[in-house]
Amino acid sequence: MAAPGQGFVAELKGAVTPRAALLVMGVLLLQLGFITSYVGALHHPTPHKLSIAVVAPPQITPKLVAALESVPDEAVKPVTAPDADAATQQIKDQKIYAALVVNPTGAEDTLLVGSARGTSAAKAAEAVTTTLDKAQGRTVKVEDVVPLAKGDTNGLSAFYLVIGWCVGGYLVASILGISAGSKPANVHRLLIRLGVLALYSVGAGLGGTIIAGPVLDALPGSTLALTAIGALVVFTVGAFTMALQCLFDVLGIGLAVLVFVVLGNPSAGGVYPAPMMPPFWRAIGSLIPNGAGTSATKSIAYFESTNLGMPILVLVIWALVGVGVAFLAVLRGPRSGGREIVAESAETAETVEA
Repeated sequence: MAAPGQGFVAELKGAVTPRAALLVMGVLLLQLGFITSYVGALHHPTPHKLSIAVVAPPQITPKLVAALESVPDEAVKPVTAPDADAATQQIKDQKIYAALVVNPTGAEDTLLVGSARGTSAAKAAEAVTTTLDKAQGRTVKVEDVVPLAKGDTNGLSAFYLVIGWCVGGYLVASILGISAGSKPANVHRLLIRLGVLALYSVGAGLGGTIIAGPVLDALPGSTLALTAIGALVVFTVGAFTMALQCLFDVLGIGLAVLVFVVLGNPSAGGVYPAPMMPPFWRAIGSLIPNGAGTSATKSIAYFESTNLGMPILVLVIWALVGVGVAFLAVLRGPRSGGREIVAESAETAETVEA
């Protein structure tokens, strides 16, 4: 360290080490990435291949499908359904976002939507079909077949619940790493950390579900199922963060923020569902725990647990990768600088002397 009176440069070198300077630059890049990701994903929502079913007499169905296909920029992905009941079920099964039901005896058609899957998607479908019908001298009335809960006005409760679970996951893993060394000294201590993480995950899953459900009445759905999803999300994010710390020490925390905050949050489908986001975020959203957790939570809350297989598979794969990488890192042997490794070495020395 520089002694007082040695000049500003010497004081600067003593106050900010080269390692600290690199970390500060890393934080700056992370911050700019955060801004780029959020603004890039959310600043201009436009539909892309928004699935809308057409329910109409056979003689006019091809014309309507062609009209929807002609919407610029591949905004709509038209399909057909035999009747309104079948289209409603497809919306509830999360196979389509909306359905235009043509009234063959009148001039007013019906647009079926499921706002619980995304209010912006429902509004986009309404805008497209209203323009289409207006050009033909017809009108459209909207019927919400999967409405949002009374306490979930904007449909963001599931998203923020999952974000809270993700924050808890990487924070608890970071705290365990900072307090006792980024890499556990041996397999037994890694198992203890994973056990602590598992217990924390169950508590966090249950606590978040109770707050969002019974306490705030912001989200419907099975308490047991939502708790299970919450516990899986927290454990997945925590285990992967733990693995990153084992590999990259304190830099692993920054990498976890990059994955789960910078990339995961804006692409999770909370503010805008996948068809309303730009290509990059649309492509990665369902493959990151944030997006998988949000999809699973919405499915349980509003869609009778349909399409749960893929989100759960994504979460399980991330969890297994995290646990597996952490075990491999520990089995490779100690790395210098970790508090827990230093403590383990001291304990070993004392045993040998005794």
